[in-house]
Parts: sequence; structure tokens; C-alpha cells
Amino acid sequence: MCPIDFHLVIRMLLYFLLLPVVLALAPGGPWDTFNYAPKSKTVYPQDVYKTVGSVSGGSKLVGNTGSATLSPKSWIALDFGIEVGGLISLSFDTIDTTSSVSLAFTESPMFVNPLASDDSSYPSPNMTYDGVFTIPAPLAKGYWTQPSYSLRGGFRYLTIVSHSKTDLKISNVSCAISFMPHVEDLRAYTGYFSASDPGFHDPDFLTKVVTNTVPLETGRKVPVRCSLVVCWFNNATLGVAGPIIVDGNVAVWPGDMGIAVPTQFVSTLDLIPTRNALSTMFAAINPQTGALPESGPPLSQLGSDTYHAWTLVGTHNYYLYSGDHDWLSTVWTNYTRAVAFLEGKVDSTGLMDVTGLRDWARLGGGGYNAEGNAILYKVLLTASDLANYIGDESLSKAWEANATALKVKYNEAFWVEDAGMYRDNLTTYALPARCELKVSVSEGLEKNWNDLGPVAPELPDTISPFISGFELQAHLEAEWGYMLYTNLSVQSTLLEGFTANGSLGYRSYRGYNYDAAYTSHAHGWSSGPTSALTFYILGLTITSPRGATWSVNPHVNGGLPGAEGGFETGLGWFGVKWVMHANQEPMVEVKLPIEGSVVVDEESVGVTTDREITLKGGRHTVVIIR
Repeated sequence: MCPIDFHLVIRMLLYFLLLPVVLALAPGGPWDTFNYAPKSKTVYPQDVYKTVGSVSGGSKLVGNTGSATLSPKSWIALDFGIEVGGLISLSFDTIDTTSSVSLAFTESPMFVNPLASDDSSYPSPNMTYDGVFTIPAPLAKGYWTQPSYSLRGGFRYLTIVSHSKTDLKISNVSCAISFMPHVEDLRAYTGYFSASDPGFHDPDFLTKVVTNTVPLETGRKVPVRCSLVVCWFNNATLGVAGPIIVDGNVAVWPGDMGIAVPTQFVSTLDLIPTRNALSTMFAAINPQTGALPESGPPLSQLGSDTYHAWTLVGTHNYYLYSGDHDWLSTVWTNYTRAVAFLEGKVDSTGLMDVTGLRDWARLGGGGYNAEGNAILYKVLLTASDLANYIGDESLSKAWEANATALKVKYNEAFWVEDAGMYRDNLTTYALPARCELKVSVSEGLEKNWNDLGPVAPELPDTISPFISGFELQAHLEAEWGYMLYTNLSVQSTLLEGFTANGSLGYRSYRGYNYDAAYTSHAHGWSSGPTSALTFYILGLTITSPRGATWSVNPHVNGGLPGAEGGFETGLGWFGVKWVMHANQEPMVEVKLPIEGSVVVDEESVGVTTDREITLKGGRHTVVIIR
């Protein structure tokens, strides 16, 4: 057993038919201060960021309190205060026949520009590919709404430029938020986490709303073509059904979902977009080979063994969180073929030869690769679990045996004893695995850290919150705190990545053409701490579908005086609160939706004997005297 600080295993005795499925909101508390989601899906500017030329009454556009007048060639940059996205509306109150206007959108204040938006459609070295949205002359007096094809998926700053020859008066500037189209109240979280830590500026700073759940017909058109009024088109179909979860490139990316879906589970229990995304990937399976695409439409990129594997891991995550047996049965044939596709790449070495090279942008990902084989191991373990739920015991045992064999070969091939680390591709780079080696690997990984986070040896000069999210699960503050508080970001959602010195030039030399304006500021793959805080600090996880069994394993020796939080499943509310007394004895409160038993592990807690306590559904307090 791995050494851990304190362990409670909850074995639940369930009677599913007795429990109606009624989802509830998370309880209110001080953590609500850090819920940045707006109260309405129609939002107004919160501040004037900048004006150039003669602009009068600009402050009246804040909160929609009046009109502003822009003289010829003047412009105003409005700040919505948080990441928003959708369609702009405004009223043209005073115009003439020469009046025309352009709109520019940006997430970072670094790129506020009257001549260009930040780049969303294509990374260009001049960082101005997207340009502006032009509303040409002659303008019609009255209320105007941005056409749906030109929807802007994410921005904080809106720059309005007057190209009129006379004064232009405008009012009623707003944004109709397009993300989360099936949810009216964006603040309606079903889960929360909170901890009092003087080292955190924001004790709940890692559970921010993400904006990656979108309507079906809002994908990015490819190839990119510019019109007379705009250089981005967001009206492509994203999959088989909506709403659907995407990333900053506005397509389904299964690798991103490895982080983003656990975030959905612990924060909103909004799993419909996950189901639609996974269904989209299985619908595109190669009928001859069983290969899955790397990404969903309209990109529909192929040739990634790792992202193929992430679709399979995501299938297990979705089933674990939802218990959606009907859906699992529907995709099961394609699922088994997709597992067989990866198993077919395991050769006489006992390892998978990674030939589908596309990945998250890392270098050196092919061949007998540690990353790919580690994900395959996860696929086989989770596939074995799913086969049990489907009722195919022989297939479950076969996949479990294959996982065991792969683990042996993996450790033989990649472990470097002298370094106390795993290597990638039998050459370099680190990756953790075996339980008894965790301390060595953790210490080795710390050598990659700087003040802002771990610099990925797989992609030098790069800090990837996606990869760091997985590292976080194995061993938090600096990297994600920087993203939320640096004046380079939108300060309400999470950056796709950044350089080792904190700049926005993420993967500049690796596909992004040195275009810092292309880096996404609202990336679900960067939300690793949201679930990690609940699963590892609070210690609350579910171990079978919908929480039929669950575990409480709080990290009480990490320096925190306490933590609290929980989440909802179809069975009800699961909540935990723990505090450390002055004598270092932990007190844990658990709230159970159903009857169950708490088993205290002797070795983990340091008590003299194992203890088991049977609890009815409701709220209970357990004090462990060590």
C-alpha cells in the first residue's frame, strides 16, 4: 500500500429505487465571493479600459446607464471584467450616411487594438490575422445585433471604433453569452471546495467557471476564409448533438477532456456535453481499423494514439460520473474495437509502438513512448472495469491481464534507477508510475519547477497547465495562481499555457507561429486543480458509478488547517469537512446521501486497529484519535 496520511473508505449500501434523482445547488458560503460566473446571460461592460480621440460619456456605457459620443476616428475599449463570449448588441442613436464602425475583441489587455482582435482563427506571426468585425456604412439607426456566424467565443475587452465623418452616438452595449446554452443560471454550481490557507490569495481560486460548453452550430469554419467584414466564422457543426464540450480551437479534443470532464463533475455535474462529445468521436471511428480521430469536426484530425486513448479513458470517466448504462451499451461495440486498435500496436517488446504521432504539441512522442504506454495502461484498467459493468467477465479479465503485463514491461523499459525517474522514448524526460517509487519521482519532477510552475522537458521553455494537471494529481499554488492574477490574463478563466518566464508566447515555435495573441485564455485542459482539490486535498472521490461506493482520503498533513466541499451525483449530495485540532488529531464531517459504513485504515491513520463505523444517511462527525 502507498503511504498516505489518513484514510476513510466508504462502502455504500444502496437502494437505487428508493432515491429520486433531484440535483441541488452547492451550499452557500464565503466561497461564493469567488464564483465569477455572471448573474445574467446578458452582460454589460464593467469599466472603460481606454479611450483614444474625443469620447464623451464613455462611462455611461458601463452598466448601460446612458449613451456615449465618439468623434471621427475615435475609439473606446470596454472591459467586461471577466471572460465572456457570444454576440454583441448595441444601439446606434445618432448617425449619418457616412457612419461605419468596427469591433475588435481580445482576452488579454496586451492586445487591445483598434485595428485587430486577438487571433482565434489562425496563428500569424504579425498577431493580427483576425482583424476586426466591420459594420459598414450606411448604418441603420436603432438596435443592432452581431450576426450569429461571427460569434466571438471568448473575450474580455471590446474595442469600438468610429469611422464616421461626424459624431457617432451609441448606447446599450451588451453581450449575449452563448456558452452553456442549456443552463439559464451560470452560477448554479452543484459542487464546491474551500480551504483557509494564508498562502492562497483566493481560498477557492481554482474552481472558476470554464466557458468550453457551447452550442452545436458554433464551430470554427475551416479552412479559414476572410470576407469583407470579418476573418472568423464560427458557424460550423461540432458533432452529433449539442451542447458539446470543446477547447479553444472550438472542436472536441479528448485529451483536454481528461482534465475538463472531472472539472465538470465536481463543479456542475453537467455531463450532457461530455456524452455528446464522446458520441461524436465514436461516430467517426474508422470502420476498417477501429481508429478514432484526434479531434472532432470541423477539424476532424487523425493520427493520434494518445488522443484515441483519451476517448477511451473519457468513456470510463463519463460512466463513472453518470452511471449511464444505456449510452455505454450503445457505444460498446465501437469501444471494444477502439481498445483492440491500441492493443494491436503492442509488439514483441510487450510495449505499444506509438505510430499515431499527433499529441498536445510535445516533442519526441513516437515509438516506444512512456507517455503513450502509460495512457494505454490506464485504458486497459478502465476498460476492464467497464467490461465488468457490461457483464463480460472474460473480457474484463483479459484486459486486466494485459494491463498487468504492460506494467511489468513498462517498468523494465523506462525506469532509470540512478536518476530515480522514468524516461521517455528510452532516452529522456520524466513520468511517474509505480507506487513505491512516488517519492523519488516526485522529487525528480521538482527539478523541472521554476517560480511559475514545471517547465516541460517534452517542450522546452513551456509551462503546460494540461500536463501539470496530471503531475498535480501525483504530488499547487504558483502556476494556477499566476494565471488568475497576472495582468496578462482575463483573471477569471485559465490560460492554455505560457512560457517559462510567464509570457503568453505558449508553444510559439511549435505550431503557433510565434503568435502570442493566439493563446487561449479559457482552456478546460488547464483546470486540473479544480478536481484535484476535491479528490486529493478534500479527499472525496467516487469509486463506482454515481457514487454507489466512495472514498474519503483527506490530505491532512499538507499544512492546511482544514478544508470543506463536496459534489452532487444522481444519488444525492456527498460532502466532507475536515479540520486539524491543535493536538494534530483530524476531525472529519461527512454527509451521506444514503446508508453506508466508514472503514478507518489502521496503517494509513496510525491507529492500533482497523475500525468500522456504520452510518445512516445524513450528517456525521468522525474524530480519529491517533
